[in-house]
Amino acid sequence: MNTVFNRRTVLLAAALGASTTLLQACGGSDDDEPQRNIVELAQSNPDLSILVEAVVAAGLAPTLSTGSLTVFAPTNAAFAALLGELGVTKEALLADKPLLTAVLTYHVLGSKVVLADVPVGKAIAPVSGGFFKVESSGGLKITDGRNRVSTITATDIQASNGVVHLVDRVLLPADKDIVATASSIADFSILVEAVVAAGLVSTLQGPGPFTVFAPTNAAFAALLSELGVTKEALLADTALLTKVLTYHVVPARVLKAEVPLNTAIATVQGQSFSVNASLVITDQNMRTSNITTADVFTSNGVIHVIDKVILPQ
Repeated sequence: MNTVFNRRTVLLAAALGASTTLLQACGGSDDDEPQRNIVELAQSNPDLSILVEAVVAAGLAPTLSTGSLTVFAPTNAAFAALLGELGVTKEALLADKPLLTAVLTYHVLGSKVVLADVPVGKAIAPVSGGFFKVESSGGLKITDGRNRVSTITATDIQASNGVVHLVDRVLLPADKDIVATASSIADFSILVEAVVAAGLVSTLQGPGPFTVFAPTNAAFAALLSELGVTKEALLADTALLTKVLTYHVVPARVLKAEVPLNTAIATVQGQSFSVNASLVITDQNMRTSNITTADVFTSNGVIHVIDKVILPQ
């Protein structure tokens, strides 16, 4: 765990050095006394002209001119890429005030957060609600609510009412809950069948937040062999199915960096399991499962993919 922490610290320090160079190129300095607010700062940067248009169209200029804020500011190239991704014109995007407001406020934090204070790997909550995370992996990367990745290209640009970090992709809040996200991934087809059979769909579509340790199809196939039953028999035993499935659900949002290691983690089912520093889960029967992919974000929580179905006593 200390090795992982030290590696993150080194990466973050390296990113800080690179970001300081970028900041100096922008004409900013921590020693300067910033005179311009965030909106005025954006107006002074030609590469943020579309962002300024969007802020004005959404009626957010007064909001972003006061208080103490952090803005992850997408460049013009980032907005151009978004228009292509969504298949809309700039005019259509600027005219959709509800969408524009939701997207723009997803880039804003309600306090000043400089690079050194960014909680790397942990959930960051913007003023619009939802969450995203920042990681140091070949540079500073943001994963948004739709599991899209953006790179922070410049940091700690000081304004009179906060700080601006430049990003090369527009961030988007999550638009799918846990059930919809699992349904969109082919390797979760048996899990989705099981959730439907157990009558848990509405629960996992609720506000949560939840963390789901989601077994793949191969994990379910191995379980059927281990138990000596058919898939049809397992899906028909709703009492057992519910007990097993709810054992995979934690009633809180827990990202990989926030998992309490070697500690009992309570589940919706009532019993607990533990996770070690290698991201290996040990269940109540001393069986182990590996977290193979972590931090698949959804609108009501997070999914971690596991390679073996875990079982309560």
